[in-house]
Amino acid sequence: MHVLLVEDHPDLAANLGDFLGNHGHSVDFAADGPSGLRLAQAQRFDAIVLDRLLPGLDGASVCRRLRASSSRHVPLLMLTAMDTVNDRVEGLRAGADDYLVKPFAMVELLARLEALHRRATAAGLDRVLTLGDLEFDLDTLIARRGGETISLTPALRKLLELLMRDTHRVVTREELERRLWGDAPPEGDVLRAHIYALRVAIDKPWPKKLLHTIHGSGYRLADLGDD
Repeated sequence: MHVLLVEDHPDLAANLGDFLGNHGHSVDFAADGPSGLRLAQAQRFDAIVLDRLLPGLDGASVCRRLRASSSRHVPLLMLTAMDTVNDRVEGLRAGADDYLVKPFAMVELLARLEALHRRATAAGLDRVLTLGDLEFDLDTLIARRGGETISLTPALRKLLELLMRDTHRVVTREELERRLWGDAPPEGDVLRAHIYALRVAIDKPWPKKLLHTIHGSGYRLADLGDD
């Protein structure tokens, strides 16, 4: 899983990040509410761990705004030291999928995250991939950026899906070729041509570029801030 952890306690954030990383998951961090909301809206995550009490914007407000602004339902686990029924109810009504009271066992947090992710996948909630103002609906096969529909060939739609599912990392040329064509890639540098065509389609009309070539490594589709 690619997890967003929004937690203002640095020791807890570091321990959670190490634990999740040791179990094969990648983690992005935010230490306050506004930063967590921006990251959650700009990138694709498989799950979010959100502290209830945060500087700048509390966890319930972050959750509420995220649910209102995104067409994709990301499984969200809320952490809190506030252990009253009303506190838990408020968090759930704000849009949290589960609630864990501090102090907690790391293995329980992991089990809850994995269960949330399984349920979301089984329910088909992850059918609209989003990155900033770019979205791709896997059911209708319609891609849009800034609300404008983007025309793509079947091969470019597949390439876009692969890159949008891995916005947290660089995807190597070899991996893309294997996932696009299996063990029989076409002759010539067809992948480079597809990357160029995709870049023209999703980036050329807009000032902010999302498709990045990482020289010597591969490609990454990501919102890396101001160009």
